[in-house]
Amino acid sequence: MSFTAASLQPHLLRLPVPRRYWVAFSGGLDSHSLLHALCELRNSLPCPLHAVHIHHGLHAAADSWVQHCQRVCAELGVELTVRHVAAQARPGESPEAAARTARYAALREVTHANEMILTAHHQDDQAETILLQLLRGSGVSGLAGMPTSIQFGSGWLCRPLLGFTRAMLVAYATQQQLHWIEDPSNTDTDFDRNYLRHAVMPVVQQRWPMSASTLARAALHQAEAASLLNALATLDWQQVQGNLPQCIAVTKLQGLLPSRQRNVLRYWLKEICRLPLPDTRHMARIQDEMLTAKHDANPEVCWQGVEVRRYADQLYAMTPLTDVAEGWSSHWDLNQPLALPGMSQALQCRPVRGAGLRSEVLQAGVTVRFRQGGETLQLPHRAQHHALKKLLQEWGVPPWLRDRIPLIYVQDELAQVLGYCISGAFAAKNSETGLEISAMPYSTVAI
Repeated sequence: MSFTAASLQPHLLRLPVPRRYWVAFSGGLDSHSLLHALCELRNSLPCPLHAVHIHHGLHAAADSWVQHCQRVCAELGVELTVRHVAAQARPGESPEAAARTARYAALREVTHANEMILTAHHQDDQAETILLQLLRGSGVSGLAGMPTSIQFGSGWLCRPLLGFTRAMLVAYATQQQLHWIEDPSNTDTDFDRNYLRHAVMPVVQQRWPMSASTLARAALHQAEAASLLNALATLDWQQVQGNLPQCIAVTKLQGLLPSRQRNVLRYWLKEICRLPLPDTRHMARIQDEMLTAKHDANPEVCWQGVEVRRYADQLYAMTPLTDVAEGWSSHWDLNQPLALPGMSQALQCRPVRGAGLRSEVLQAGVTVRFRQGGETLQLPHRAQHHALKKLLQEWGVPPWLRDRIPLIYVQDELAQVLGYCISGAFAAKNSETGLEISAMPYSTVAI
């Protein structure tokens, strides 16, 4: 088999039909071959063809690479979009990972609903990915390598060249007399992928010439296994869901075999909570320390970007909590949203009928605070006040949230514990117009 426009076409037909193709065009051999072959198929494509170049700014020649891509696209009659990104690595992050994160973020911004990003990853790239994942101790999802097609924002990201080797692309580019960019960083063997590409794979292929296609076939087997594990996790998640959204009931989880516990925990963290997965050591700590803890203990297991906590029979997963501003207090007139310090949330207010705070509080405004100790609250239909500390325990509020609940005061009297209770003295009656206060993510509130 060889790579040609005709041999590419069946791979495109297996993909979803988009409103637009975007070729991720670096100017290198792989993406140039893909773009050129697509142009040969232009009259039979189901939608317009565009190219996008990501300017990482990491190499002195980055500006000249943009000019090269512009010349190539002009010759091919393809519209080119150039996106500049900041790809500097953060502390503890590899340069490769930083560049990849910035690149995919920019590609996601370009892709609109039902549009498709096409990348030029090929079979040799897939083989390198599988070996890297194996050396990192990845599970079946990692060993499945790069999928041919995935949802990407409101569109898709697809890799139509996974069935072709780099040698096939070289042959095509040479035959078509293409001119491409050679990124010098691709030969830097300080990077793991480059070391595999230049020092390991040639030796492997000398002994096993079909190793790239064999590893790609192994990836398909792992992808099938990963799909089955995901289906099992979906079923198990229905069984172990806790009393609260996105929580796991410990006693229900304990009823599963350890391997199924790990499987559904990974599903919970990735698919339900949208959080980074733990390594083997932290997964073992969840099972060994959190599932066996006493009922009144509050253990936690943390790794970068994630905190898993237990309270009573529930497991909670969240991004790391920030310290609450001690002694913070703010007067709020309720007419504009109020940002909560260190919580990435803002309070907002809207009128409702027969619920919320009595609308008269607008005249005096309210004060918002966090718990400091000694607060009391008059419950609805009760004359006496109750200690807020005991009420939070009765309501089953996890300890780490108790000091992060906004408390709404009217003239120095606690009127509302947001999300839990409104004082009987300040609650709107059925026939009255009330004021409903809610906390929303800061990014969704216009302040």
